[in-house]
Amino acid sequence: MQKHVIVTGGAGYIGSHTIIELLERTDYHVISIDNFSNSSEKSYERVEHITKKKFTKIHIDICDFEKLSTALYHFDDIVGVIHFAAFKSVEESTQDPLKYYHNNIMSLVNMLRICDQKQISNFIFSSSCSVYGDSKVLPVTEETPLQKAASPYGYTKQVGEEILEEFCTSKPYLKSIALRYFNPVGAHMSGLNGELPIHKPSNLVPIITQTAAGKNTLVVHGNDYDTRDGTCIRDYVHVSDIADAHLKALEFLLHGKVKHNYSVYNLGTGKGISVLEAIKAFEKVSNQKLNYTMGPRRPGDVVEIYSNSTKANKDLGWTPKHNIDDMMLSAWKWQGLV
Repeated sequence: MQKHVIVTGGAGYIGSHTIIELLERTDYHVISIDNFSNSSEKSYERVEHITKKKFTKIHIDICDFEKLSTALYHFDDIVGVIHFAAFKSVEESTQDPLKYYHNNIMSLVNMLRICDQKQISNFIFSSSCSVYGDSKVLPVTEETPLQKAASPYGYTKQVGEEILEEFCTSKPYLKSIALRYFNPVGAHMSGLNGELPIHKPSNLVPIITQTAAGKNTLVVHGNDYDTRDGTCIRDYVHVSDIADAHLKALEFLLHGKVKHNYSVYNLGTGKGISVLEAIKAFEKVSNQKLNYTMGPRRPGDVVEIYSNSTKANKDLGWTPKHNIDDMMLSAWKWQGLV
């Protein structure tokens, strides 16, 4: 019997890249669930074009448990869940927190109910460096104390981790990993799949590439922070490296290497890059001069965050392969197609 892996939010940015890795590198049958609230069915076409493989697509809102349970009723031998489905805009979450609390928390609760219903024993949760808040200790490790979340989005990730840990404590059969990734950017190195949000992007790199293509305007939100050039600093990591980490985490769980029911791992390069440095990196690889303006600080933004990912390297064997030039070049290549 073929083994199945569920990917929620599979039509999204990181979800679609992870499905590519699953199809190209494993024999699992992928079941992707998405309601296309911030993605498109076209991403599935791109995945199948790149991989030359088919997979199951289910179009529902996983916040509706009855529909979710019915859709998965006939699937047996599900070996794991990779849960991406969530709203992710820091700025939007400050404007509409209830939308984020409902969607991001209810979707996780329902997927855990499915795990209990079908006795699925391996779960990977898409968490975020936002759980650290505005940490004064850098680089952050998994042991760094969590600060108050700077946004409702970040808070939903803190709560999600707590829910997952407590659920695993109550259900000894379930093994789970929360992957705290930093700032996923770039596109598949073929240039055939990348970030294409339905709504106006709030993430820096798609705004940069859209600005270069004449489809957006770039505003640097704050140049008066206590950093080397006054702009926020982030740890940018290539989306395919993030996808690779999910496969490594899944295999780690399936091979019974985990020592605890619940574990967390940072996924970052360990290098902090400022907004202005990211802009310069893009200008270098694209040979384009960007027009941008300086604007006020944006609610919910932390000043500086970057990772120590030694634990992921030691336990999962994960090391990011792509540098900032790869990230910007692949993103620009993808922008040329859209």
